[in-house]
Amino acid sequence: MNGKTIRVLSMAAALLAGGTMMHPSMLAQADSTDKAKPASAAKTESPSEVYGKLLKMISTQVIGAAEAMPADKYEFAPTTGQFEGVSNFSSQVRHLAEANYYFYSGFGIGAMPDEAKFKSLKTKDELVQALKDSYAYAEKGVDSMTAQNAFQTVPFGKETITRAGAATLGLSHSMDHYGQLVEYLRMNGIVPPASRKKS
Repeated sequence: MNGKTIRVLSMAAALLAGGTMMHPSMLAQADSTDKAKPASAAKTESPSEVYGKLLKMISTQVIGAAEAMPADKYEFAPTTGQFEGVSNFSSQVRHLAEANYYFYSGFGIGAMPDEAKFKSLKTKDELVQALKDSYAYAEKGVDSMTAQNAFQTVPFGKETITRAGAATLGLSHSMDHYGQLVEYLRMNGIVPPASRKKS
């Protein structure tokens, strides 16, 4: 990622982590809920709990989408319309796996794998396993977050970012690419697992 991309993503993370993007109606609803409940009923969650729940939700969706695409469709990329030069499905999965390490590599939980490892991934099985491993690494990063260190800065490429900011970026990045994976599945007549009706 280049410096400009990191700065833009960092600003977005700061806004998201700071809660400044709440719609006025959400603020009003939260205010009325607070008035209805006694103060003693309020529950405090740690940063690792908050981010852990969100990470579990989105990682389950992303991994499910990666598993749902048949192996022979992993090189699929749209060709009809304004899709020239877009990444194919396998490149999306590879990029997600590598990026998950990038977002949490400054948390002191172990170095990210060498870039050559990601380039060597070819088959669906290899890519899905790499994706799962990267989310396990992200989980370790989130588990290491506390109220004391969540807003302390850590290395982030050539810059720094808070742990909360990096985790927010990691989540939003996964959600962005999940939307792309869903499009690719739908174009191949596959309903994403997270969208299937529960029996």
